[in-house]
Amino acid sequence: MATYTTEITSDKLVSDNPIHQRLLKAYIAAKPWIKGKLLEVGCGEGRGVEVLAPNAASYLGLDKIPDVIDRLRERFPDCSFEQSVIPPLSTLPSDTFDCVVSFQVIEHIQDDRHFLEEIYRVLKPGGNAIISTPNIHFSLSRNPWHVREYTPGELKQLCGTVFSAVDARGIGGNAKVMAYHEANRASVQKIMRWDFLGLQRRLPAALLRLPYEFLNRLNRNRLHRSQGDQVTEISHEDYLLMDDPSQALDLFYILTK
Repeated sequence: MATYTTEITSDKLVSDNPIHQRLLKAYIAAKPWIKGKLLEVGCGEGRGVEVLAPNAASYLGLDKIPDVIDRLRERFPDCSFEQSVIPPLSTLPSDTFDCVVSFQVIEHIQDDRHFLEEIYRVLKPGGNAIISTPNIHFSLSRNPWHVREYTPGELKQLCGTVFSAVDARGIGGNAKVMAYHEANRASVQKIMRWDFLGLQRRLPAALLRLPYEFLNRLNRNRLHRSQGDQVTEISHEDYLLMDDPSQALDLFYILTK
Protein backbone atom coordinates (compact mmCIF):
# COMPACT_ATOMS: atom_id res chain seq x y z
CA MET A 1 0.00 0.00 0.00
CA ALA A 2 1.45 3.35 -1.04
CA THR A 3 1.62 6.27 1.37
CA TYR A 4 0.73 9.44 -0.50
CA THR A 5 2.16 12.79 0.41
CA THR A 6 1.08 16.02 -1.21
CA GLU A 7 4.39 15.97 -3.13
CA ILE A 8 3.59 12.51 -4.56
CA THR A 9 0.12 13.41 -5.78
CA SER A 10 -2.35 10.53 -5.86
CA ASP A 11 -4.91 9.57 -8.48
CA LYS A 12 -6.81 7.83 -5.66
CA LEU A 13 -7.44 10.83 -3.38
CA VAL A 14 -10.28 13.01 -4.60
CA SER A 15 -8.79 16.16 -3.10
CA ASP A 16 -5.66 15.60 -5.23
CA ASN A 17 -7.60 15.40 -8.49
CA PRO A 18 -6.78 18.87 -9.92
CA ILE A 19 -3.06 18.35 -9.36
CA HIS A 20 -3.14 14.77 -10.61
CA GLN A 21 -4.86 15.87 -13.82
CA ARG A 22 -2.35 18.70 -14.25
CA LEU A 23 0.56 16.26 -13.98
CA LEU A 24 -1.15 13.72 -16.24
CA LYS A 25 -1.54 16.38 -18.94
CA ALA A 26 2.23 16.56 -19.43
CA TYR A 27 2.29 12.91 -20.47
CA ILE A 28 -0.61 13.35 -22.85
CA ALA A 29 0.97 16.48 -24.35
CA ALA A 30 4.25 14.59 -24.85
CA LYS A 31 2.77 11.79 -26.95
CA PRO A 32 3.52 13.31 -30.40
CA TRP A 33 7.27 13.29 -29.60
CA ILE A 34 7.42 9.71 -28.28
CA LYS A 35 9.04 7.07 -30.46
CA GLY A 36 11.65 4.32 -30.40
CA LYS A 37 13.49 3.65 -27.15
CA LEU A 38 11.99 5.75 -24.34
CA LEU A 39 13.53 6.57 -20.96
CA GLU A 40 11.59 8.19 -18.12
CA VAL A 41 13.75 9.74 -15.41
CA GLY A 42 11.71 9.90 -12.22
CA CYS A 43 8.74 7.74 -13.15
CA GLY A 44 7.20 7.89 -9.66
CA GLU A 45 4.12 5.75 -9.22
CA GLY A 46 3.88 5.23 -12.98
CA ARG A 47 1.30 7.90 -13.76
CA GLY A 48 2.31 8.08 -17.42
CA VAL A 49 3.40 4.54 -18.31
CA GLU A 50 0.10 3.55 -19.90
CA VAL A 51 0.00 6.86 -21.78
CA LEU A 52 3.50 6.77 -23.27
CA ALA A 53 4.56 3.12 -23.54
CA PRO A 54 2.21 2.29 -26.47
CA ASN A 55 3.96 4.97 -28.56
CA ALA A 56 7.44 3.60 -27.84
CA ALA A 57 9.32 0.52 -28.99
CA SER A 58 10.55 0.06 -25.41
CA TYR A 59 10.12 1.85 -22.08
CA LEU A 60 12.57 2.12 -19.19
CA GLY A 61 11.56 3.96 -16.01
CA LEU A 62 13.95 5.10 -13.29
CA ASP A 63 13.00 6.06 -9.75
CA LYS A 64 14.86 6.19 -6.45
CA ILE A 65 12.29 4.36 -4.28
CA PRO A 66 12.78 0.54 -4.37
CA ASP A 67 9.21 -0.29 -3.28
CA VAL A 68 7.83 1.82 -6.11
CA ILE A 69 10.02 0.00 -8.63
CA ASP A 70 8.84 -3.39 -7.33
CA ARG A 71 5.18 -2.41 -7.71
CA LEU A 72 5.72 -1.05 -11.20
CA ARG A 73 7.39 -4.27 -12.34
CA GLU A 74 4.31 -6.18 -11.24
CA ARG A 75 1.86 -3.74 -12.88
CA PHE A 76 3.71 -3.35 -16.17
CA PRO A 77 5.57 -6.59 -16.97
CA ASP A 78 6.20 -5.50 -20.58
CA CYS A 79 8.16 -2.44 -19.44
CA SER A 80 11.49 -2.17 -17.61
CA PHE A 81 12.17 -0.34 -14.34
CA GLU A 82 15.36 0.35 -12.40
CA GLN A 83 16.04 1.84 -8.98
CA SER A 84 18.38 4.78 -9.41
CA VAL A 85 19.44 7.91 -7.55
CA ILE A 86 20.19 10.54 -10.17
CA PRO A 87 22.25 12.19 -11.49
CA PRO A 88 24.32 10.59 -12.91
CA LEU A 89 22.58 8.03 -15.09
CA SER A 90 25.49 5.76 -14.34
CA THR A 91 24.00 2.46 -15.55
CA LEU A 92 23.03 3.80 -18.98
CA PRO A 93 25.31 3.99 -22.01
CA SER A 94 25.60 7.11 -24.15
CA ASP A 95 23.59 7.62 -27.37
CA THR A 96 20.99 5.01 -26.43
CA PHE A 97 17.50 6.55 -26.28
CA ASP A 98 15.36 8.17 -28.96
CA CYS A 99 13.40 10.09 -26.34
CA VAL A 100 13.72 10.97 -22.64
CA VAL A 101 10.95 12.39 -20.49
CA SER A 102 11.33 13.76 -16.97
CA PHE A 103 8.35 15.52 -15.43
CA GLN A 104 8.46 17.46 -12.15
CA VAL A 105 11.97 16.23 -11.35
CA ILE A 106 14.57 18.90 -12.14
CA GLU A 107 13.35 21.14 -9.31
CA HIS A 108 14.45 18.40 -6.87
CA ILE A 109 17.99 18.07 -8.29
CA GLN A 110 20.87 19.93 -6.65
CA ASP A 111 23.11 19.91 -9.73
CA ASP A 112 20.54 20.69 -12.39
CA ARG A 113 23.06 21.28 -15.17
CA HIS A 114 24.66 17.85 -14.59
CA PHE A 115 21.16 16.36 -14.65
CA LEU A 116 20.54 17.86 -18.10
CA GLU A 117 24.01 16.86 -19.32
CA GLU A 118 23.30 13.25 -18.39
CA ILE A 119 19.99 13.30 -20.25
CA TYR A 120 21.83 14.78 -23.25
CA ARG A 121 24.48 12.06 -23.02
CA VAL A 122 22.09 9.11 -23.12
CA LEU A 123 20.03 10.55 -25.99
CA LYS A 124 20.81 9.53 -29.55
CA PRO A 125 21.90 12.38 -31.84
CA GLY A 126 18.76 14.22 -32.93
CA GLY A 127 16.76 12.76 -30.05
CA ASN A 128 14.35 14.77 -27.91
CA ALA A 129 14.04 15.23 -24.18
CA ILE A 130 10.84 16.62 -22.69
CA ILE A 131 10.88 18.10 -19.21
CA SER A 132 8.32 19.84 -17.03
CA THR A 133 8.66 21.81 -13.81
CA PRO A 134 6.58 24.41 -11.93
CA ASN A 135 6.58 27.98 -13.18
CA ILE A 136 7.74 29.90 -10.11
CA HIS A 137 5.47 32.83 -11.03
CA PHE A 138 2.43 30.65 -10.20
CA SER A 139 3.81 29.01 -7.05
CA LEU A 140 1.72 29.80 -3.97
CA SER A 141 4.36 29.28 -1.28
CA ARG A 142 7.84 27.91 -0.79
CA ASN A 143 7.94 24.17 -1.40
CA PRO A 144 10.56 22.69 0.96
CA TRP A 145 10.88 19.60 -1.22
CA HIS A 146 12.21 21.71 -4.12
CA VAL A 147 15.84 22.78 -4.35
CA ARG A 148 14.72 25.64 -6.60
CA GLU A 149 12.00 26.68 -9.03
CA TYR A 150 12.48 28.50 -12.33
CA THR A 151 11.19 31.41 -14.31
CA PRO A 152 10.62 30.56 -17.99
CA GLY A 153 13.73 32.51 -18.98
CA GLU A 154 15.95 30.89 -16.36
CA LEU A 155 15.05 27.38 -17.48
CA LYS A 156 15.41 28.21 -21.17
CA GLN A 157 18.85 29.69 -20.57
CA LEU A 158 19.97 26.66 -18.56
CA CYS A 159 18.68 24.17 -21.15
CA GLY A 160 20.27 26.19 -23.95
CA THR A 161 23.72 25.69 -22.44
CA VAL A 162 23.34 21.92 -22.91
CA PHE A 163 20.96 21.25 -25.82
CA SER A 164 21.16 22.44 -29.42
CA ALA A 165 17.52 23.56 -29.49
CA VAL A 166 14.94 24.48 -26.82
CA ASP A 167 11.22 24.66 -27.65
CA ALA A 168 9.80 26.48 -24.61
CA ARG A 169 6.12 25.79 -23.96
CA GLY A 170 3.91 25.33 -20.92
CA ILE A 171 0.95 23.55 -19.37
CA GLY A 172 -1.78 26.03 -18.45
CA GLY A 173 -5.48 25.79 -17.70
CA ASN A 174 -8.90 26.93 -18.84
CA ALA A 175 -11.26 29.07 -16.77
CA LYS A 176 -12.27 26.11 -14.60
CA VAL A 177 -8.65 25.33 -13.73
CA MET A 178 -7.73 28.94 -13.06
CA ALA A 179 -10.77 29.39 -10.80
CA TYR A 180 -9.51 26.46 -8.72
CA HIS A 181 -6.00 27.92 -8.75
CA GLU A 182 -7.25 31.28 -7.47
CA ALA A 183 -9.34 29.60 -4.76
CA ASN A 184 -6.21 27.70 -3.77
CA ARG A 185 -4.19 30.93 -3.73
CA ALA A 186 -6.73 32.64 -1.47
CA SER A 187 -6.77 29.67 0.90
CA VAL A 188 -2.97 29.52 1.07
CA GLN A 189 -2.78 33.25 1.75
CA LYS A 190 -5.12 32.83 4.74
CA ILE A 191 -2.78 30.20 6.14
CA MET A 192 0.31 32.26 5.43
CA ARG A 193 -1.04 35.20 7.45
CA TRP A 194 -0.02 33.26 10.54
CA ASP A 195 3.60 33.23 9.36
CA PHE A 196 4.13 36.85 10.37
CA LEU A 197 7.85 36.16 10.99
CA GLY A 198 8.38 34.89 7.44
CA LEU A 199 9.64 31.52 8.66
CA GLN A 200 8.79 29.72 5.41
CA ARG A 201 11.55 31.72 3.69
CA ARG A 202 14.05 31.67 6.55
CA LEU A 203 14.04 28.16 8.02
CA PRO A 204 15.99 25.23 6.52
CA ALA A 205 13.87 23.14 4.15
CA ALA A 206 14.14 20.02 6.32
CA LEU A 207 12.38 21.78 9.20
CA LEU A 208 9.52 22.90 6.98
CA ARG A 209 8.61 19.60 5.37
CA LEU A 210 6.40 18.21 8.13
CA PRO A 211 4.33 21.41 8.67
CA TYR A 212 4.18 21.92 4.89
CA GLU A 213 2.79 18.42 4.40
CA PHE A 214 0.20 18.84 7.16
CA LEU A 215 -0.98 22.27 5.99
CA ASN A 216 -0.97 21.34 2.29
CA ARG A 217 -3.13 18.27 2.91
CA LEU A 218 -5.43 20.30 5.17
CA ASN A 219 -5.75 22.93 2.45
CA ARG A 220 -6.55 20.43 -0.32
CA ASN A 221 -9.21 18.77 1.81
CA ARG A 222 -10.70 22.17 2.67
CA LEU A 223 -10.84 23.11 -1.02
CA HIS A 224 -12.54 19.81 -1.82
CA ARG A 225 -15.23 20.52 0.79
CA SER A 226 -15.76 24.14 -0.26
CA GLN A 227 -15.36 23.84 -4.04
CA GLY A 228 -17.06 20.46 -4.55
CA ASP A 229 -17.51 19.80 -8.28
CA GLN A 230 -14.83 22.34 -9.13
CA VAL A 231 -12.35 19.85 -7.65
CA THR A 232 -13.83 16.54 -8.76
CA GLU A 233 -14.80 17.45 -12.32
CA ILE A 234 -11.49 18.88 -13.50
CA SER A 235 -9.92 16.57 -16.10
CA HIS A 236 -6.73 16.60 -18.14
CA GLU A 237 -8.75 18.18 -20.96
CA ASP A 238 -9.08 21.33 -18.84
CA TYR A 239 -5.29 21.72 -18.96
CA LEU A 240 -3.79 23.17 -22.12
CA LEU A 241 -0.47 22.95 -23.94
CA MET A 242 0.52 26.59 -24.37
CA ASP A 243 3.04 28.24 -26.69
CA ASP A 244 3.76 30.98 -24.13
CA PRO A 245 5.35 29.50 -20.99
CA SER A 246 5.01 32.78 -19.09
CA GLN A 247 1.25 32.16 -18.84
CA ALA A 248 1.59 28.50 -17.81
CA LEU A 249 1.35 26.80 -14.44
CA ASP A 250 4.11 24.39 -15.45
CA LEU A 251 6.99 24.86 -17.88
CA PHE A 252 7.01 22.19 -20.61
CA TYR A 253 10.20 22.25 -22.70
CA ILE A 254 11.14 20.07 -25.68
CA LEU A 255 14.91 19.78 -25.92
CA THR A 256 16.81 18.50 -28.97
CA LYS A 257 20.28 16.96 -28.97
